[in-house]
Amino acid sequence: DVAIEAADVVLVRQDLRKVPEAIALARATLRTIRQNLAWAFGYNVILLPLAAGLIVPLAGRAVLSWLPAMSAAAMALSSVSVVTNSLLLRRWKLVN
Repeated sequence: DVAIEAADVVLVRQDLRKVPEAIALARATLRTIRQNLAWAFGYNVILLPLAAGLIVPLAGRAVLSWLPAMSAAAMALSSVSVVTNSLLLRRWKLVN
């Protein structure tokens, strides 16, 4: 149990040829995590001023009625894009 906790890769089968595949999958997962963070950060940087109401002086008070709904939709879109990007890992295959 201590060896499993200390190991970077734990083999559950007796095939050492799977180690490079596990490392490649781990790298693809880290790349996806970084992409998700970038998408979420981008959404927040671009749309946070919209949610804070900074667009009101430019567009007038008429936007106050739809501003909360637009902000909620933008946050939902952010979550959907992150989940969709993560689900792309299901299609991951080792490229030789």
